[in-house]
Amino acid sequence: MDEMKYSVLVVDDHPLMRKGIVQLLALEENMEITGEASNGTDALALAKEFEPDLILLDLNMKGLSGLDTLKALRAEEITSRVVILTVSDARQDVTALLKAGADGYLLKDTEPDLLLAQLADVMTGKQILSEPLRPYLENIYELDHLQQKLDSLTRREMQILREIAKGLSNKQVASVLHISEGTVKVHVKSLLKKLEAQSRVEAAVIYLEQRS
Repeated sequence: MDEMKYSVLVVDDHPLMRKGIVQLLALEENMEITGEASNGTDALALAKEFEPDLILLDLNMKGLSGLDTLKALRAEEITSRVVILTVSDARQDVTALLKAGADGYLLKDTEPDLLLAQLADVMTGKQILSEPLRPYLENIYELDHLQQKLDSLTRREMQILREIAKGLSNKQVASVLHISEGTVKVHVKSLLKKLEAQSRVEAAVIYLEQRS
């Protein structure tokens, strides 16, 4: 029985890098290159036309960035597995791309054999991530958990938390929101409980971390 072939679209605005990736994948019997693109706009058009099984997507490109391209792909309901292949190991890039629907995030200094093995894994439904980036996964789940806590706050509790994060006292918060200091204290006690925070400072940190 023949091994299943996977169609691949390679997107990178550096010609040498793109050609190198294409040549590497072309050596694999189960990989079939269906297209190349040097920018996000062309990538989106090719993805619509060929509906490849896998899209290797650069992050830092002129015009549409990798993140914008990924968002556009998902908005068009393109279900290809998308793996980001980039030099950026920045936490904010990794978390943003994974949250936007990337199936993997690999660094360009990955050894060729390991890259091919990881791409084989992603085609079986696994999420792939370069080893140095794995701690970021825990961070993503932690931030999601914190967001769930914030979402549990009432509108008034959120208003008070915003003022607390500015360093205001209960008396100052009461003045800003035109409510009694006693009411502020009640809401502060409630929001601390919901956030599982031990202090006003910890609650403020949770709020500020989610905004960063």
